[in-house]
Amino acid sequence: METGKVVVERIGGKSTVTRCFSKYPLKFIIPTKVGSSQTDVVWIYSLTYGGGVVSGDSISCDLTIGDGCTTVLTTQASTKVYKSLQSKCCEQVLEARIGSGALLAVIPDPVTCFSTAKYSQKQVFRVSADSNLLIVDWITSGRHESGERWDFELYKSTNHIFLEGDQPLFLDAILLEQGSITTIAKRMQDYQVLAMVILLGPKMQHVQNQVQQYVKNLMSEQLHMPSTALRPYGKINADQRLTKPAFIASCSVFGPKGVGVVVRIAAMTTESVYRFLQHQLLSLEPLLGVSPYRSS
Repeated sequence: METGKVVVERIGGKSTVTRCFSKYPLKFIIPTKVGSSQTDVVWIYSLTYGGGVVSGDSISCDLTIGDGCTTVLTTQASTKVYKSLQSKCCEQVLEARIGSGALLAVIPDPVTCFSTAKYSQKQVFRVSADSNLLIVDWITSGRHESGERWDFELYKSTNHIFLEGDQPLFLDAILLEQGSITTIAKRMQDYQVLAMVILLGPKMQHVQNQVQQYVKNLMSEQLHMPSTALRPYGKINADQRLTKPAFIASCSVFGPKGVGVVVRIAAMTTESVYRFLQHQLLSLEPLLGVSPYRSS
């Protein structure tokens, strides 16, 4: 059963919310103006009562973005997933349809799972050949101030994009689960954030080109090992060992003719990912009214 539904259509030449429904524990806030009044965009803030997702919660949201409309779905703070009670998992499902020439930007703050939490989310996007989509999906290791680091029981995030109905364009899932042999924390080592950014469509082309070049340059510098550090047979001097990069990123294309780009990130700090998103998405301000993840 749906706990939220929003329909955005083009009325009088502007992107307009024609239907908005939500019920506990979900709430939508739709400000009348974000950024320049000349920008044609609808911003939707998704909130949960109590500031997080409680064990056993099931939230299902449906979005329809009409032809030529621009919509942003975001949050006011990180999504907190509270401790699991009686081993219950909480889940969120987002189903979105993006019309011809339309743009949907899903740019939430990261998910933060408390100790023992169990959380599963699934996002399904149905696009046209010229739809535009920006998705940011990310998770932090937990409440550092409470000494929690990758201390939750389960985290699963699935993102599916289908073209013109049922043709798979992008299918992805991430699963982090405590194991009997090794913990999530041991597998993640020093990294505190995992993030994924998906860029799809003609309106994202300039960002795709920019981020691919940036990541290529960044990782070439980070992973470059001077030849003087090598001894015969590839051995490395003890005082010249490579340090572990604090920020790792990769880019790959997907879809027909590489229409989409996915960026995957592992970082040691949340702040470094925020900075990356701020810089790489800055050029979207004319489309979205304000720059994503801008510093307040």
